[in-house]
Amino acid sequence: MDFSTSFRICASGLAAQRAKLDVVVSNLSNASTTSTPEGGPYKRKRVVFSTETIKGPFNAVLKDALRMVKVKDVVEDKEGFKMVYDPAHPDADARGMVAMPNVNVIQEMADMIMANRAYEASVTAFDATKNMALKTLEMGR
Repeated sequence: MDFSTSFRICASGLAAQRAKLDVVVSNLSNASTTSTPEGGPYKRKRVVFSTETIKGPFNAVLKDALRMVKVKDVVEDKEGFKMVYDPAHPDADARGMVAMPNVNVIQEMADMIMANRAYEASVTAFDATKNMALKTLEMGR
């Protein structure tokens, strides 16, 4: 396997985890947004990952062994809104209930930590590949 394939795999992991972190940050920043331009409270978003086969000569030998990750879609969570009693809120209904976003801050923080660790793992793999390439070049001297 050439080093560029390994770099592409690592880069796809970095891009996917970056997208996940962006969505988590968006969810956290809108955790109490009760009014959006679309109407209603903010809806939690999730990242959907998929795999993509790697094109190249190495793929002919191990067709299904190596795959890159990619962001397939960012979808809205289907979970319903939390109803909170707050008659003083500007978005309260006649009964004083406010529809709050379906964002669980603890879950988002856990997702952020998990995405951060996956990002760090991709950086480590990228660095290891770079070091192997450098050592290979040093052997040629």
